[in-house]
Amino acid sequence: MTKPFQIRLPDGSVREVEPGTTPADIAAAIGPGLAKAALAARVNGELRDLTRPIEGDAELALVTARDEKDALELVRHDYAHVLAEAVQNLFPGTQITFGPATEDGFYYDFAPSPERGPFTDEDLPAIEAEMRRVISQDAPLVREVWTRDEVRAFFEKTGERFKAEWVMELPEHETITMYRSGEWVDLCRGPHLASTGKLDPNAFKLTRVSGAYWRGDQKNAMLSRIYGTGWLNKKQLDSHLVRLEEAAKRDHRRIGAEMDLFHLQSEAQGSVFWHPNGYIVWRALEAYMRRRLDATGYREVRTPQLMDARQWEQSGHWGKYRENMFVVPDEIPSTDDEAPILSGDADLMALKPMNCPAHVLIFRQGIKSYRDLPIRMAEFGCCHRNEPHGALHGIMRVRQFTQDDAHIFCREDQLIDEIREFCDLLDSVYRDLGFDNYAIKLALRPDQRFGSDADWDKAEQILREAVHAAGRDTEDYGWEELPGEGAFYAPKLEFHLRDAIGRTWQVGTIQADTVLPERLDASYVGEDGQRHRPVMLHRAILGTFERFIGILIEHHAGRFPAWLAPVQAVVATIVSDADDYAEEVVRTLRAAGIRAEADLRNEKINYKVREHSLKKVPNLLVIGKREAEERTVALRPLGVDARQEVVSLDAVVARLVAEATPPDLRPN
Repeated sequence: MTKPFQIRLPDGSVREVEPGTTPADIAAAIGPGLAKAALAARVNGELRDLTRPIEGDAELALVTARDEKDALELVRHDYAHVLAEAVQNLFPGTQITFGPATEDGFYYDFAPSPERGPFTDEDLPAIEAEMRRVISQDAPLVREVWTRDEVRAFFEKTGERFKAEWVMELPEHETITMYRSGEWVDLCRGPHLASTGKLDPNAFKLTRVSGAYWRGDQKNAMLSRIYGTGWLNKKQLDSHLVRLEEAAKRDHRRIGAEMDLFHLQSEAQGSVFWHPNGYIVWRALEAYMRRRLDATGYREVRTPQLMDARQWEQSGHWGKYRENMFVVPDEIPSTDDEAPILSGDADLMALKPMNCPAHVLIFRQGIKSYRDLPIRMAEFGCCHRNEPHGALHGIMRVRQFTQDDAHIFCREDQLIDEIREFCDLLDSVYRDLGFDNYAIKLALRPDQRFGSDADWDKAEQILREAVHAAGRDTEDYGWEELPGEGAFYAPKLEFHLRDAIGRTWQVGTIQADTVLPERLDASYVGEDGQRHRPVMLHRAILGTFERFIGILIEHHAGRFPAWLAPVQAVVATIVSDADDYAEEVVRTLRAAGIRAEADLRNEKINYKVREHSLKKVPNLLVIGKREAEERTVALRPLGVDARQEVVSLDAVVARLVAEATPPDLRPN
């Protein structure tokens, strides 16, 4: 007689079930409400189909819509599955490739038939309608285990050369699963919902079509990628579409053009041309960060942009980042030399993609004692990474960028205090910049890494203890651990900002690293007179200036806090008789440190108001004949609810000076 399986539920209770029992069976045994609500199951922590039999004693948690993270991943995966089926129903001869869930939705890559040609946005309404028809059929999504040869033969027979190629590259030990929806079959690891009817037909929308290379390699075939957004219900979808509409209004590229902050062009792919207005924002932000770092014991350095490739090999970055590094020969042969410039035996240099190895080289200059630690070394370092063209996005993702980078060299007994103090500094900076809401996540060891398991255990635990000491390992800070997402040399804390319309941005980070000091031979003399390795904390608050300014633009919709605004006040005249007084007001404001300009054009005041509002100038000072005579100004702050008020020149100067003072310089 077969022994029953012991199934432990989240409440601690244990149920005995017969072999062959599925999570769906257990849900039904608990109650009809749970059976209806269950979407999938976690069996010993692994997300699985409800209809997949349990193989032995296990811990079981049933997943419902309340488990939003798992539930959204499931439905988005299923929407992608339904999208692929709908496209092949409508356009026979289309080949399928990959279709993952994404942060807000899903996509699927297709190879349309040569006769059909690439898909366009005009195809999306018909595909959406077919997806709703597929959902309405409520076909079971059935998991089937096939052999590698069976899968290859099936796809070769049906003309799916991309899937046939891919299946042969899966690890030999891997179980290969196909999912069937009626007559339609796809290669997929799963899991899926029990049937297509579990999806809400009104909770998804296809958003756009773009090109994508097979396996991300531009040497391969060009595919059509169809993107969509998918949610648990229509209310969630509608909220997301409102956010997308608001995000379009806040797009940093559009606002950057309106405010004349920067531009990008093909002559410098992935690099930013900062205009005077934009560079004022940069300089104000940099000056603020420099004051904050100076006040907390950081010492600023400057390191070379070009370094010998052997240095990057020694640090370990060459093997991990080589394809993303800009590499040049150490010496270019003369034109008479017939040898190729980049011959295999040439000495190579590389533009630095990060600052950390150079900071170790500074640390190594001279003997360091345990009494010298911690050493907090900061650099606003310009770095380069050869990002693919398709990955570039405005100033959010670029090839040339400047990090607010710093490295803290310290003893192990100093780690928790240093990380806690960093968390406090970061919190203060974010709040000064208008971000009161952020989450902290701990990214744990990846599969491919340097260092021993014991070192990783210690580093991960230190980060946990430091966040606990800072009082931030709570739900208020969205505390979460992320298995496998650490850097190759160290675990890290990630800081995810939430902006004004609910989007999250991973910006700040701190990593506890024992690997790089070992690889680059950094040491200090301990109290015992022996050499010891320092621990190296890699840390950033903004991440990069380019991306963070882009986030600031979108978060504030271009309406920077007055201290960051490129133009803090415009003095606009109603009549030419007020020109002399307007220029005097501008001189007075500038003498007080306000970035002020005069608008003396022969234009109607409503035209001037609209123009400067579009440029997000925080304060408009309107001057007519009466104001000139009385030495007052009509102050019109930016904003739909702001009211104009007439104030004396002295009063307006005092008010604007108070507004324009950076947060760290204001009286307590």
